[in-house]
Amino acid sequence: MKNLGFTSLPLLVVAMAALITGARVADAITCNTMGLSPCIGAMTSTAPPSTTCCSKLREQQPCFCQYMKNPSLGGYVKSARAKAIISSCGVPYPKC
Repeated sequence: MKNLGFTSLPLLVVAMAALITGARVADAITCNTMGLSPCIGAMTSTAPPSTTCCSKLREQQPCFCQYMKNPSLGGYVKSARAKAIISSCGVPYPKC
């Protein structure tokens, strides 16, 4: 798989931060993309996701459709790399 590249890392961080002010509650979970920061290493390389990343993905799973609909974040959530990370963590990919 291809790396996202150094220039994509700041965009990923900005996209994740963009939702902080608009966090919503879904199934009693606070949707906060900053909670997914442990996954940045896996997203920007071919490294496997950490156990913390997988835990955060499971925690934020009810929020995935909301994230996918966000123009700033949707491309990352829908990317092949994100799908691979979600799958390797054993988290079902959403059907929105």
